[in-house]
Order: sequence, then structure tokens, then C-alpha cells
Amino acid sequence: MNTSHGQKPATGGLLFILILSGLMAFTSLSTDIYLPAMPVMANELRGNTELTITGFLIGFAVAQLVWGPISDRYGRRLPLLIGMLLFIIGSAGCALSTSIEQIVFWRVFQALGACTGPMLARAMIRDLFVRTRAAQMLSTLMLIMAIAPIAGPLIGGQMIRFSSWHAIFWLLALIGAVMFCSLFWLPETLPAEKRVKTSLTGAFHNYLLLLRNRRFMRYTLCLTFFYVAAYAFITGSPFVYIRFYGVAPQHYGWLFALNIVGVMTMSVVNRHLVQRHSLDTLLKAAAGAAAIAALLLAVAVKLQTGGIVVIAATVFIFFAMNGILAATSTAAALDEVPHIAGSASALIGALQYGSGIISSLLLTWFSDGTPWTMAWIMALFAVACGVMGLMGSSGEPMKIKQSTTGIDKR
Repeated sequence: MNTSHGQKPATGGLLFILILSGLMAFTSLSTDIYLPAMPVMANELRGNTELTITGFLIGFAVAQLVWGPISDRYGRRLPLLIGMLLFIIGSAGCALSTSIEQIVFWRVFQALGACTGPMLARAMIRDLFVRTRAAQMLSTLMLIMAIAPIAGPLIGGQMIRFSSWHAIFWLLALIGAVMFCSLFWLPETLPAEKRVKTSLTGAFHNYLLLLRNRRFMRYTLCLTFFYVAAYAFITGSPFVYIRFYGVAPQHYGWLFALNIVGVMTMSVVNRHLVQRHSLDTLLKAAAGAAAIAALLLAVAVKLQTGGIVVIAATVFIFFAMNGILAATSTAAALDEVPHIAGSASALIGALQYGSGIISSLLLTWFSDGTPWTMAWIMALFAVACGVMGLMGSSGEPMKIKQSTTGIDKR
């Protein structure tokens, strides 16, 4: 594939993979790194710090729906450059905040730029690779990007010991600056001749067509429901582990990192599984296992048996399935609509990460000071994920052709 300069990009090189992995990691890094500081922030700012995650996810979800059509029309690199600048400004705003209202505002602003990272990384993979190979590449990216949710809470937990939570957001601004500079080594994967030629208004019409595509939406909703459950843990676990079970903030990161080890392990396994099994078969198995693990978690918490050990074990199994589920569902969904991968990736991301809004709001409304609220939310939506995963067939994907108004099935 040629860039706009007529040169073949080094799309298989280590630098290319590392940059895309960094872009994919922006979401987890932006949320996970300050999780150990949330109880401290709640005391200092005298507000509900779950709203900082809610605000971020609102901005993250909505902004993707704008960036998607823009990237299909103007290419991938320009939105990424603008997005990184917005992320840097938003991170600095968070660091300078002195009230819960201020930091929620800047978290939304931060998300306007952060969302371009994972959204366009997925689109660039689909620009270059098709179904099975795309799933392999996404598994590779997830394996590397998993460093962020492991390192994030550990770094944040140590920083809160020796500094304030403000320093964590200054660190995010610095990371954003490094990523901005790295984009100048990233090739453009969507050449001019393959870009959407319709107006942006016409491009937005593609979302209606995507919502009507049953196969695309089944894969997307399967992943969306999984992430509602995942964000219930991400948002609720600091208070469950630190406040309810008395885990020290600097040790919380190790418990969180345990889950990411599971994701990394299954990502490695998935690279080999996709060569032997269909994406639908793998998706059914992963979604089913995640549902069973979340149900066991809810039962154990309700019966008040097993304590923190059972919670950690069942959550580990649940999160490990993400190593298969995220790659297979995303690759299969994007393979349904290859000519508008930017818009499709934006819709996937908007629903995937916007789903965390549901988790954080439910936790805010129904929290009873115990792990039960987190547990039943995870179980409810993990079962929904399992149902969507089991509904599919293993048939060949529908072929899509580009039209002047959107996409047509054939």
C-alpha cells in the first residue's frame, strides 16, 4: 500500500507496531493510571470521582463519531496529530484543576483527543489487513498495549506515595507529547484514491447504514456489553479493593495487573487460534467463558464467600477472555464494512467505551459500600455479551461495496 508520497510504508516493522500499540493504549492509560489516586482525589476535591471516568467516556464516545468520517475523507494522520494536541491540553487542564467540576470538564476535553488513538489504530489495521490477518495484528497490538494497564496503576500508586495526584496528569501530558512526536514516523495508510469522496454530511449517513447491518452490530454489541462489565470493575475496583478490603493504594496496581496478564496470555494464544478456528467460533467460546466467570463472581459476592480471593480469580478469568473477544469481534465487524473502516471503527469505539458511562452511572446510583453492585453489573452485562456471541453463525462475511452515499450489501 502506498502513502500519499508514493513510498511503501514500513507497515510490518517494529516501530509501526509500537506506535499503533501506544495509540491503542491511550484509553486504558488515561483511566487506569490514576485509579489508585481516586480515593485521595475524592477526599481532596470533595466530589464523586467516578464522574471523572464518566466525563472522559462521554467525550471519548461522542468525539469518535466525528473523527471517524473525517478520517475516511482526509486520511488517518491529520486527525491523529490534532487529537494528540487536544490530549496534551486536556491533561494539563486536569493537572491544574482544583475542583471536581473543573477536572470533569478537562477530562471530557482530554477524551476528545485521546479517542483518536485506538479508533484510528484499528482503522489503520483494517486499511492494511483483512479478516484473519487483522485479528492476528490486533492480538499483537493488544499484547503490547497491555503494558499500559499493568504499568499505569503501579506507576500511579507509587506516585501518590511521593507526590500528589496532579503529578499523574502532568505525566499524561508528557506521554501525549511523546506520542505526538512519534506520529511523524507513522505512514498514512489510507491513500487519496481510497478515501470517501462524499461530503462529511453524506459520510455521517454511513452510521445509519452501519446500525442496520445486523452482522456488524452483533459483533459490535457483543464487545460493547463486555466492556460495560469491564468498566464496572475498572471503576468500582479501587473502592472495593482499597476501601472495602483495605488493600494499600500502592499494592492495588498488582491486583489490577493480574487481570492484564490474563489478557496478554490469551492474546498470544489467540494469534494461533485464529489460524485454526473461525472468528465466530472463538467469539462464542470467549463470550461464554466471560459470562460464566462473571456469574460465579456475582454468586460468590452475594453469598459472601471466598472474599477477595474469589473476586480476584473470577475477574482474572473474565478479563483474560478480552484477549480473544476484542480482537475477534473487532476484526469480524470491520471486515463487514472495509470501505468505511474509519466510520465503522468510530462506531465500535463509541459504543465500546461509551458503555463505560453505563457502568459508572450504575455504580454511582446503586453503590451500597460493598462489592455487590460491581458484581451484579458485571454479571448482567457479561451474560448479555454471551448471548450476543452465541447468536452468530460461522458463515462467510457479507461483501460490501462503496457507493456515493454510503455502503451497499451484495
